[in-house]
Amino acid sequence: MSLQPEQKRKNNKTLLQACLILVLSLSACLPDTPGRGSSPVPIAQATAASTSIPIPERPVYAPGELVEYTVQSGDTLPNLANRFNTSIEEILNENPVIPEDATTLPPGLPMQIPIYYEALWGSQFQIIPNCAFVNGPAQIDFDINGFIQSQSGWFKYFEQFAAEEQRSGAEIISYVSTSFSISPKLLLAILEYQLNALSDPTTPDNLLDGYPLGYRSSGYHGLYIQLVWAANVLNQGYYGWQGNHLDTLEFMDRTIEHPDPWQNSATVALQYYFSHLEPKAVYNRTINADGFLKTYQDLFGDPWICEPHIPGSLRQPQMTLPFESGKTWAFTGGPHTGWGQGDPWAALDFAPPSATSGCEITSEWAAAVAPGIIARSDPGLVELDLDGDGDHRTGWVILYLHLGTQHKIPTGALVETGDHLGHPSCEGGESTGSHIHIARKYNGEWIPAADVIPFNLGGWIAHSGAREYQGTLTLYSETVIASTDAEEKSLISSPRPSP
Repeated sequence: MSLQPEQKRKNNKTLLQACLILVLSLSACLPDTPGRGSSPVPIAQATAASTSIPIPERPVYAPGELVEYTVQSGDTLPNLANRFNTSIEEILNENPVIPEDATTLPPGLPMQIPIYYEALWGSQFQIIPNCAFVNGPAQIDFDINGFIQSQSGWFKYFEQFAAEEQRSGAEIISYVSTSFSISPKLLLAILEYQLNALSDPTTPDNLLDGYPLGYRSSGYHGLYIQLVWAANVLNQGYYGWQGNHLDTLEFMDRTIEHPDPWQNSATVALQYYFSHLEPKAVYNRTINADGFLKTYQDLFGDPWICEPHIPGSLRQPQMTLPFESGKTWAFTGGPHTGWGQGDPWAALDFAPPSATSGCEITSEWAAAVAPGIIARSDPGLVELDLDGDGDHRTGWVILYLHLGTQHKIPTGALVETGDHLGHPSCEGGESTGSHIHIARKYNGEWIPAADVIPFNLGGWIAHSGAREYQGTLTLYSETVIASTDAEEKSLISSPRPSP
């Protein structure tokens, strides 16, 4: 006897709930085979002989039709609701085991999501996983210089003045990768795909014309600055997809498409990057199995072997305000870019009130928000590693930018909450006044300052404004409003320790 549709749905829901419970406890409950509307199996895992397998088009779904989805690293309820054109409430109704206050969802979790169809969805093909995008745990054992020197291409001999000093190609990759927290393997694969940098000993003509990656704009002359642009665009694609700031790709012929709702952030980042550079026909080849992915695989093997780097139910450890107790500073910048321009909005700014109008030397101190070890101390910045292993690619890491050279804490120093790290300054990038810029990373991924895991600094919770640098910090009924002019509404005090 065949079951009625409603009974089938109830049975499926019962099975799904059982599977949800398993995943939440074991983090493993993957479907055996993908069905209609299911998450795409990353075709990157197939062998080279199978790369010509056609990918079926998505059907036109009925409004609110349930589709299968398997959680990917970094997924959140707000992001899934936006991608599937539905609501958090509808998702929770179909997946009752997920709590309403969920932060990140556990990778591998099978879900059913009500979908509302939108035309012009793009490719379902997934190029690389998110763990291969960030400069996180998967990159720890990678020797950038050794790998480049083992190749026969012209990049092994490349040098350029970059970030205030003459640097080799390997040093440039390391600097850009570290600054933007993007995988060095990904940057090298882009250089190989576009410029044959690792395989061809002959210097390409487009390296000499000043715009080797193809972005022609004033101020972006030279390979180093082109790589900075590339890293920034990649991050805008990755975090724009996660943060619901990006939902449309526009191509050189003015046509558009929307990323497939099942897509992962790393693939959307590459789609966004190449959509800036290639005609649609070329782009379509680039984002499929025989395009960029093949170059990456030829260099580094299968990217899909790395473990998901963002766990379910991620929470920020306890932190205090980033200046000395008993002091009053100004909250001068609400959520804005962690590094570069645009997404991710991972940073907040604070300044001693007397220093907000210029770059004078200040005796005030930036302080450690939590105990840890200084994993990195470079001109203008330090990175405080909270897990104690001394590696800025693992665990929770706090970036402090615009610290002056004098009295700045060195790499390797152990610190306790409230210890001095350095003086606010204008060093380390563009700045109109002495201040500090702080941002969080977890396993190499920038964590937005005001999303499902907002900055919590001694109970002060960050909220975004309508634009970058706007926003508030709230503590129960108190609110301070970001102001670059250090207005009274922006002043915030760090409490003195209890006697």
